[in-house]
Amino acid sequence: MALRRTTAQWSVAAALALGMTAASTLGGCSSKVDTAKLLNPDPPGKMYAEADTYLAKGRWEDAAKRFEDLDRDHPYAPEARRSMVMAAFSYYKAGRYPEAIASAQRYTTMHPGTKDAALAHHVIASSYFDEMKDPARDQTATRKALNELKILVQRYPDSPYSKQAENRIRLCEDALAASEMTVGRYYLKKGNQVAAINRFKTVVAEYQTTAHVEEALMRLTESYMRLGIQNEAQSAAAVLGHNFPQSRWYADAHGLLQRVGLKPQMNSDSWVGQQWKSTIKKGPNGKPEPLPEPTVPSKSTPPTDNRAPPARDIPTASTTRSGPMGFVSAN
Repeated sequence: MALRRTTAQWSVAAALALGMTAASTLGGCSSKVDTAKLLNPDPPGKMYAEADTYLAKGRWEDAAKRFEDLDRDHPYAPEARRSMVMAAFSYYKAGRYPEAIASAQRYTTMHPGTKDAALAHHVIASSYFDEMKDPARDQTATRKALNELKILVQRYPDSPYSKQAENRIRLCEDALAASEMTVGRYYLKKGNQVAAINRFKTVVAEYQTTAHVEEALMRLTESYMRLGIQNEAQSAAAVLGHNFPQSRWYADAHGLLQRVGLKPQMNSDSWVGQQWKSTIKKGPNGKPEPLPEPTVPSKSTPPTDNRAPPARDIPTASTTRSGPMGFVSAN
């Protein structure tokens, strides 16, 4: 009697069995559909066209995913290589910079020197460039952007991105020089002359084409004077006067020396003289030409304002107009 089941029990068992059979059937169908999709993906031309349509509609992440699907499903198709760099571009437009950089770097590793390699480097440079911070903050992104921009200009000088890259190189160098000046002024204010000098030296040695080099030379004059190293102070002021005779910074440096009875004078064994020896104007006798007197009135104390460009002067994705292929353009 204990082994006998009631009618209700048999009904429950039958329902459970039927449900398990149905679930198994549905699971099998789903598995077959997924397998069929993996074994028979859409043709590469169709997938590329769909991704391109997403791109045109501004659906950046959908475009990136479709381009990546194409690269995965048809790795040997002619469209696959292009889809790799276009996925990077789509991620950049979506503001997903780490993904854009990773995709573009994968392309440059696998396909260096190809037609689209310039675009890949442009994506990497643009991603770092858009993450640049003001001079008072960390400049890691600026340094990485500068490195990538230089690669782009050196390897692909005829690419449609090289001119913009040259403009951005100047902006990156200016931002890095401004950052060094910001830290140097801080050390100068705290009385740490040696640390300040090291920062100003970096500007003089590495960023001579930026506007900050004038102040850096004056600050070197000031720092060396505070340490009592007069020959280096005189040389820094002399380089400043030879190259920027109309600069207010030269008037300030000249004034600092004048207060203790000194004048700007080039010393051949000075550090700053070695850095700028090719830019010093020489007279017929081979010696530096006489320095002009400052034409700008000197202030009683050296100015301490930060002449670094404000952050809004650095183009970003939100402050620049669209350029070729949707990339931002430096004005």
